[in-house]
Amino acid sequence: MSDVNGAGLEGKTVAVIDDDAGVRDSIRLLLEIHDISVQTYQSSREFLRQKPEVACLIVDYLIPGLDGVELVAEARRQGVAAPAIMITATSDASLERRAAAVGVKQVLRKPLAPKALIAVLREELK
Repeated sequence: MSDVNGAGLEGKTVAVIDDDAGVRDSIRLLLEIHDISVQTYQSSREFLRQKPEVACLIVDYLIPGLDGVELVAEARRQGVAAPAIMITATSDASLERRAAAVGVKQVLRKPLAPKALIAVLREELK
């Protein structure tokens, strides 16, 4: 059931790392509607332990264990090169600079606008 907003994303797998089950489920549902495969993780340690092959990471900033910036930095050290998008309820210029320094392409504020998330994913996965 893909539409123009999700065009080009079908068949890609995205990892969603967020400790809030409601957020994980909402993002999973949104992406699945656009025929995007999703793997969800409730903590940074869970993701790093499994280190799946994914096309993109969607990482919450405030998660158990390593925070989102630390998670992306550690994933990079372990050879995970997939683009990363950070989501947060508390974004500021300092966080955005730290995130950019480890390779996060976009920082999106919660609550997420579905069309904005799909647009960013489409840009990162082309």
